[in-house]
Amino acid sequence: MTDNAIPPSEYAERIARAQRLMAETDLDLLLVNSNEADFANVRYFSNYWPVFETAGVLIPREGDAILLIGPESETYARDRSTISEIRLMKEYRESADPDYPGVKTASFREVCAAAGVPDPRHIGIAGYLVTTLPVVDSLRSQIPQSALSRADDIMVRLRSIKSPYEIVCLARAFAIAELAISTILERIKPGLTELQIVGIAQEVIYANGAEYEGMPQYVLAGSHSNHAISRPTHNVLQQGDLVQLNISARVDGYSSGVGRPVCLGKMPPAMREMTLFGKEAHEQTISWLQAGANAAQIATRYHQFFVDRGYGGNFLYGPCHGLGMMEVEPPWMEITSDYALAEDMTFQVDTFVQAADFGLRWENGAHIKADGVHLFSGQHMSLLEID
Repeated sequence: MTDNAIPPSEYAERIARAQRLMAETDLDLLLVNSNEADFANVRYFSNYWPVFETAGVLIPREGDAILLIGPESETYARDRSTISEIRLMKEYRESADPDYPGVKTASFREVCAAAGVPDPRHIGIAGYLVTTLPVVDSLRSQIPQSALSRADDIMVRLRSIKSPYEIVCLARAFAIAELAISTILERIKPGLTELQIVGIAQEVIYANGAEYEGMPQYVLAGSHSNHAISRPTHNVLQQGDLVQLNISARVDGYSSGVGRPVCLGKMPPAMREMTLFGKEAHEQTISWLQAGANAAQIATRYHQFFVDRGYGGNFLYGPCHGLGMMEVEPPWMEITSDYALAEDMTFQVDTFVQAADFGLRWENGAHIKADGVHLFSGQHMSLLEID
C-alpha cells in the first residue's frame, strides 16, 4: 500500500457511521451496490473494486458488514477487501451470464441471516441507479416481507465530507494530472491524434503513481471540443484546432480532473473572447466558494453571469459537481440544489462553454475551507496557444 492509502481503520469507521445513519432512518439492512464503472460505493466500505462483475456490501444496523461478489472473484476480493466476511452470489455475476455449475453460491436469505437479520423489515438500497434487476428480483422473491427503499442519501451524507486521508489522496491525484498536462503541452502538435495525446497522459500518470485514470482522458479537438461528455478518437489534430483537455488520475480510489483549453496556433478573436470569458466565469465561481454558502445561489449567480455577458446561449450546466472517488459525484451544484457548502466538502469547478463548432472547459478541484477555498490544481491558467 502507498503512503497515501486509506487505512483499514477508516473503512471500519465508515461502516460505523453508516450504521448510525441507518438507525436514524429505521433501516434493518443497507445494501450498497456498485459495478466496474461506478465502483465507488462498494469500494468506500471495502476497498474492493469489481472487474467484469458487480458487487455489493450488506450492512446490518449492528454487527459486521458482508462483501457480496460474483463467483469468479473470491481470491481477488480476499486480497483487497477490508471486509473479511465475503459471500459469492450469482446475482453479482458478470454480464456474460455463466451458469457456474458446481460452484457453491449464497442466496439473499442466507446472507441476511449471516448478517444477523434473518427477517428484515426494511432494506435500503444505495447505488440505486446501478442496482441490477437480478438483485432486485431476488430480494423480492426471497425476502418478500421486507420493504425496499432508495438509500442513496446515506451515501451522499457519508461521502460529501472528506477525511484528511481522502484529501491527501485527492491532492496527489491532482498533482499527477498536472504533471501530465505539463508533458502534453510540451509534446502536443498538429498531426498527432487525440488518442496519441491520451497515450502521453497515460504514460505520465502511471509513471508517477496513479492506479488508473480517474475518467476517460478528454482530448477532444476541433469540432469534437464542443462535446460536454465524450471519448477521444483517431481524429488528427489540425493547426488552428481548439483542443479540450481534461486529464485525470486516480490515487487509492480518488480521482482528479484538470481541464484546460489549448489552441494549436493563435486563437481567432471570437474564440479568444469566449475562452477568456470561460476563464473569468471559472475564477468568479471560485471566489464564491466557502463554507456556509448556498449551493443554489452560487448556481444562480453563475448562470446569470453567462446571461449578463451575452453567453446565455452557450450555457449547458454548471458551475460545480462533487468530487471524490468519482470525478463526478453528488452533490451537484444547481439552481435546484438545497444545501449549504460545508468545510471539507470537495468539488470540481467545471466551467464548460459550448459553441456550435467548438467548446472549451476550464476545470479545477476545490477543497472547501471555513474561510474560503483551497484549489487542488491551478497551473497553466493562462491563455494556452501552441505555436
